Amino acid sequence: MGYRYCLTLDLVDDEGLIAEYEKYHEAIWPEIRKSIVDSGITNMEIYRFGVRLCMIMETNDSFSFEDKAAADAANDKVQKWETLMWKYQQPVKGALKGEKWVLMNKIFAL
Repeated sequence: MGYRYCLTLDLVDDEGLIAEYEKYHEAIWPEIRKSIVDSGITNMEIYRFGVRLCMIMETNDSFSFEDKAAADAANDKVQKWETLMWKYQQPVKGALKGEKWVLMNKIFAL
């Protein structure tokens, strides 16, 4: 069956950097795509309004945030990507130190 998650993150408020960030996401590195799919994520979309990003992620039953974090930590290419992305990203208010994407709480469903 799987699950749907919604996460948020802010970008650095700089139009040039935002344009670069979006360009990277037009064609993510193949290793990044593979790490996403291999973790059990079946669909992922990112939306932007101003500096605010919203990621909608659908997963299969095998997905876990803990397993994804462990696999990412052991993958040099993912670590290189994440380090590069920090140039463009900043944590939202209330995020823990070092935390990037923050899981949002669903408050309504139709």
